[in-house]
Amino acid sequence: MESKQLTAQVHSIESFGNVDGPGIRFVIFFQGCKLRCVYCHNPDTWKMNNPNAVQYTVEQLVKKIIRYRPYFESSEGGGVTVSGGESLLQLDFVLELFRQLKAVNINTCVDTCGGFYVNAPSMNEKILELISLTDLFLVDIKHIDDELHTKLTKRTNKNIIQFTNFLSDNGAKMWIRHVLVPEWTDDDYYLQKLREYIDTLDGVERVEVLPYHDMAKYKYKELGIKYEIDHIEPPTKDRIENAINILGARYDV
Repeated sequence: MESKQLTAQVHSIESFGNVDGPGIRFVIFFQGCKLRCVYCHNPDTWKMNNPNAVQYTVEQLVKKIIRYRPYFESSEGGGVTVSGGESLLQLDFVLELFRQLKAVNINTCVDTCGGFYVNAPSMNEKILELISLTDLFLVDIKHIDDELHTKLTKRTNKNIIQFTNFLSDNGAKMWIRHVLVPEWTDDDYYLQKLREYIDTLDGVERVEVLPYHDMAKYKYKELGIKYEIDHIEPPTKDRIENAINILGARYDV
C-alpha cells in the first residue's frame, strides 16, 4: 500500500505536550482502545469509528509536525509521541509515520498500554520494525494481577505482559508508568509484585507513578457512561510517596 493511501483516525493533537515523554512533545492522540479502564480520562477515544475523529494521511501529519519542529526540538529530547486511546491499533500507519519522521531525524515515542498486542509472527515482525524506529516506549501497566486487571480494564493483562517482555527482549528503551488509584492499584502487595516484574525487564530507563485524578468525570456524563469510581478521591501525598518508594519511581506530573 502506498503511504499516501494510509489514513488514521485521530482524536486530537497537542503541539506542546510536556508529560508524554522527554522534552516538549508533539502528541498525536489516536482514536480507539480495547481497554475500558474505570478511571480513563479519555473515554471519548474508546470507539474506533468516532464521527468526531479526524482522518489524516501520513503526509498531512508529517507536514503539520514539521511546522512545529523548531518548538519541540528547542527542548532536550523533544519530539513526537503517538498516544491515544491506543495508537498501535493503527500500527501500519504509525510505522509509516515513524519511517518518515526518522528519515528527517525526529525523535519518536510510543505511549501504549499494550492492549492491542497479539503474539503472532506477523505482529512480532511489525513490532521489531517499530522498535527500530522508536526512541522510547511509554508502557502503562495498569495492574500486575490478571484477575484485578480484568476487573479494572475489562481485559486480561496476559498479552500486555507478553508485549512488554517482547520489548525487553528486543532492545527497546522503556519508561514504565503506573496509575495509582485508591482501592484499585494502591496496594503495597501488588506494588511490590509490580516492582519485582519491572526488575526482570531490560531497557527500563525510568518508572513513573501517575496519581489518579477525576477531572474527566464530565466526559462520562456527556457520553452517557456511568463513572464507576465516583466515590474515590485522588491518592494522598503519603500514598504517592509510598508507591514511588516501592517502585523505585518518580513523580513529575
